[in-house]
Amino acid sequence: MTATTRIKLSIMMFLEFFIWGAWFVTLGTYLLRNLSATGTQVGVAFLTQSIGAIVAPFIIGLIADRFFSAQKILGVLHLAGAALLWRASQSPDFGSFYPNILTYMVLYMPTLALVNSIAFRQMQDPQKEFATIRVLGTLGWIVAGLTIGWLNWEQSGSLQATFLMAAGASALLGLFSFTLPATPPVKSGQSSSLGDMLGLDAIGLLKNRSYLIFFLASIAICIPLAFYYGFTNPFLNEVGMKKAAGVQSLGQVSEVLFMLLIPVLFSRLGVKKMLAIGMLAWVLRYVLFAYGNGESNYWMLIAGIVLHGICYDFFFVTGQIYTDNLAGERFKSSAQGFITLATYGVGMLIGTLLSGRIFDAYQTPEGTHDWRMIWLIPAGIAVVVLLLFLLLFKERKTAPASDTVAYGAAPSMAQAN
Repeated sequence: MTATTRIKLSIMMFLEFFIWGAWFVTLGTYLLRNLSATGTQVGVAFLTQSIGAIVAPFIIGLIADRFFSAQKILGVLHLAGAALLWRASQSPDFGSFYPNILTYMVLYMPTLALVNSIAFRQMQDPQKEFATIRVLGTLGWIVAGLTIGWLNWEQSGSLQATFLMAAGASALLGLFSFTLPATPPVKSGQSSSLGDMLGLDAIGLLKNRSYLIFFLASIAICIPLAFYYGFTNPFLNEVGMKKAAGVQSLGQVSEVLFMLLIPVLFSRLGVKKMLAIGMLAWVLRYVLFAYGNGESNYWMLIAGIVLHGICYDFFFVTGQIYTDNLAGERFKSSAQGFITLATYGVGMLIGTLLSGRIFDAYQTPEGTHDWRMIWLIPAGIAVVVLLLFLLLFKERKTAPASDTVAYGAAPSMAQAN
């Protein structure tokens, strides 16, 4: 990979996650305060992420793998997304806000798989190269959170501006995408079944027993993840944390540090231990939130936020690399879309529906919330997922020839079957 390509991919990752972090972290607070939404409506708003993630594999499989270059699709989606974010910022109530953000997320979620696919296609050894590129995405998220905190948008009631900031960044990435390295479709001109055209060719990965366990665990662990995305910012503001969005960026700082360690840790720990440590971190985070507060146990809030690096990197980034190795060259785009379907799609869909109802159920007569119960519930779910994963997932260092043929993969890292 040339230095120019590395710089372009890094800028792409930075903007991709700056856009998301610019409005997504404070969405719950914005809806509750500015649009007088209920907890269930907040959950429905975050559900748009899941709907977009479910649509993503179909868009990637139908378009990116077959007809158009990935970088061109990325540009078009972000330009359209900029207009939708601007429209969302002008919405006076939840009823008018929701269609804009739903349409936006249907367009945005496929871009998560696209940026991964564009990056992976330029790499000789993704296990060593991907983390150093992907870390710029985390930096983008950090800068977005620090900007919101620095401008004091939470305390001043100016969170509408987060959507305008994201719209500007989306327009910039849309234009910049057309300068990215050419990433033509890998299956252009090939005859395909309807299932292939919809991106379902990657479903063959589930024939691998351990990948099936990983896939199901990805769905299940995203149920408690939805609680974090939807209600951490309202929680921190309610318990009195100042500049909560800025403080939350400590989680991404932690993410940067651990992401840089992934190549070393992966080779020493392997797939199973990396994924299990990530899930254990979710349990610890929610327990810390359950017993933390803005006074004597303030350190618990900070510790729970800082755990984000382990929560995200050890499970999600490891899972992306694991998926890329098993998928092989022909199905890289479809496979990344497929794991996005599992995580941000099905799992988050269940989690957002559940978390909104639990948030409303534990509202007190004074208008506050029983946050201890709200956080102990996802902690319990994460414990169950972790125990089942440890029992069922089997790892070994090399894949049999049948696996390599079935998935088109030339294993370059520890794999499971």
